Amino acid sequence: MKEKDDTHKQQQLPAMRAASRFGGKVSLLDVALVLLLVSLGFVLGLTSSNVMFLRSFYSSALMPPSPKSLLLSSTTTTARATSKTPPPVYPSSLPPGNNHPQQRRQPTAMHNMTDDELFWRASMAPKLRGRRPPGGAPKKVAFMFLVRGDLPLRPLWEKFFAGQRAELYSIYVHAHPSYSFAGSPDSIFYGRYIPSKATKWGDASLVDAERRLLANALLDVDNERFALLSEACIPVYNFTTVYGYLTGANTSFVDSYENGGSRSRYRDFFAGRNITLAKWRKGAQWFEMDRALALEVAADNELCIPAFRDFCVGRQECLIDEHYLPTLVSLLGWGRRNANRTLTYADWKRPVNRHPHTHTAEEVTEKLIGEIRADKSCSYNGARSGAICNLFARKFTPDTLQPLLRLASKVMAFG
Repeated sequence: MKEKDDTHKQQQLPAMRAASRFGGKVSLLDVALVLLLVSLGFVLGLTSSNVMFLRSFYSSALMPPSPKSLLLSSTTTTARATSKTPPPVYPSSLPPGNNHPQQRRQPTAMHNMTDDELFWRASMAPKLRGRRPPGGAPKKVAFMFLVRGDLPLRPLWEKFFAGQRAELYSIYVHAHPSYSFAGSPDSIFYGRYIPSKATKWGDASLVDAERRLLANALLDVDNERFALLSEACIPVYNFTTVYGYLTGANTSFVDSYENGGSRSRYRDFFAGRNITLAKWRKGAQWFEMDRALALEVAADNELCIPAFRDFCVGRQECLIDEHYLPTLVSLLGWGRRNANRTLTYADWKRPVNRHPHTHTAEEVTEKLIGEIRADKSCSYNGARSGAICNLFARKFTPDTLQPLLRLASKVMAFG
């Protein structure tokens, strides 16, 4: 009987202990046990919800796509596969300025510096790097005209510049020193003739004139692009397009190539002046360059120009204008910083005595200008093709002025 009572008490002992946890005094161990159970339940619940989410995600991902989604996917893939490189983009509008642009007269380009003083001062001009500060002066394009005397197509160029803000461009003209400007004082070309010296075709004096123009333009720290033009050059696009194309470019445009014709003019004389045949180049005289390259040209007192000058002494024709700048660009290692082409069209399909074809009044038609403008197979800022090739064109005789003025607004979109 006593053994039965002891057995009964042992069976009731766990129940009594459990009851004491809730009805009796609670110990620290009991609290810890409860917290552990709550934490375990929270973890199990979070894990369960994550499993449900993953199961839902993967089941939907593994489900066959709907016909609509297949169509969208197919269309996107096809578009990516057949898409071509987008055409190059250059600014199509001018930088902000006042709402009523006025052409203010630029200060005279005349000065009393010698060439040595001019080139020294130009080579010391600031080398502008990086982006211009917000609110600063906009970039300017220097239009540099290398002419013999008068500029017969001046009215066309005046129409090209008409109404444009003077802070966006500057003009420099190199003519024979005996020439006196005969145009109106209201002309944008008035006072833009620089101190000059006589030039001769195929002579070193032509390169000196180019460098003289660049040096004068470099004195204006806002000039960042420099275009060399002749008296027979015309613009084939309006100012907005030309300005946007030039100021938006990340290269210079200097024609510099090597072929059998260029190598045939090389002489051993240049080897002794550190100009090897491998660096010898040829190209069109008419260029457009950025400020960095313009500074190198103005500062070239040892690298290239002395050799060409010495070579031309006593020679009837040394054709330095076709070799100096292309070779200098090669020696400088300009590489991808040069587009290696000119922006000035010339008709070399019908050359006359080593000169491109000269267009007369009868040839100036909407078709001719349209064909020059239509060439958009050139690279620009890394894009392999699709860019405008020709901003300017030559050679046009003085009698082409009137037909060109009639086509200006219709074809070239200015005036």
